[in-house]
Amino acid sequence: MKIASYIGLVCGLAVMTGLIAWQGVGDILKILKATGWMLLWVPLVWVPSALMNARCWQTLFRSGFEPTFQQAFFAQWMGRAINTLLPVASIGGEIVKARVLSLWGINVAHAGASAVVDKTIQALTIIVWGAMGAILLSVLALDDELALTILISGVFFSAGIAGFFLAQQAGMFGFLAKSAYAWTRFSLFERITTAADNMDQTVRELYQMPRRVFVATLWRLAALVSQAAEVWLAAYLLGAPITIVEAVLLKSLTSTLSDFAFIVPNSYGVQEGAFVVLGGLIGMGPDLALAVSLAIRIRELLIDVPGLIMWQHVEGQNWFKER
Repeated sequence: MKIASYIGLVCGLAVMTGLIAWQGVGDILKILKATGWMLLWVPLVWVPSALMNARCWQTLFRSGFEPTFQQAFFAQWMGRAINTLLPVASIGGEIVKARVLSLWGINVAHAGASAVVDKTIQALTIIVWGAMGAILLSVLALDDELALTILISGVFFSAGIAGFFLAQQAGMFGFLAKSAYAWTRFSLFERITTAADNMDQTVRELYQMPRRVFVATLWRLAALVSQAAEVWLAAYLLGAPITIVEAVLLKSLTSTLSDFAFIVPNSYGVQEGAFVVLGGLIGMGPDLALAVSLAIRIRELLIDVPGLIMWQHVEGQNWFKER
């Protein structure tokens, strides 16, 4: 998986670089510079999404085990930064955010189990979010064939989510730990078998709280919808105003396609290509579409990089504390 992520990173950056070179680096920079400092507002409109995602995750704990909202927010922030900036196939951040909560005193089994359930809900809501975009694509009579292709892809992706859910119900962590011990005979795998079984049991218990799972799903879906604001604002500031419906369409489909290509770190190239294709359907030129995509990526510098630094700070504090 790690090798595949590195290959995806190289290919994605190559596509991204090719698209920018195709439209002309100078022309795109000219479009971005024309807005001045106003583009710094684009990352700020993403903040409500981060708050709702933190509330979603906080909901997925049993009473008495949940973190504070502040803890959930900062751990989620660090996890997202890792998934965005590092080649971890969108999995490493989930592990880190659970670890950070455990360092802050949250029960390890609950931190890990809630991260697994949260990741499942993330995948589920992406399917719904993508379906919304595909329906808009068809309703607006922009490209029925593309809409159908996205919906069919969503069906296959849904099958994968269903398989992941069934694996959780079957106790996948205990199975993996026992299988690893049987194969390698390493004492480490034998020692973690009990912990893995506890996590499996906690995962099943969390799914037995349907109201919490439903509310968390609504929070996660609302967070996705709110992210359309950054596309609308970026397009407006860059001199290519679009409607809210068009912004929802662009954000839902570009983010869904990016998530489908999770093996490409930070969807480099995938996001840009999606904006060029989909932006063209609503009358946006490829240079402006690329500029909108790059404007959205400003968030990675202003929000995700500090999240990565914060993670290193937390790990550093723990390292010194242990010694």
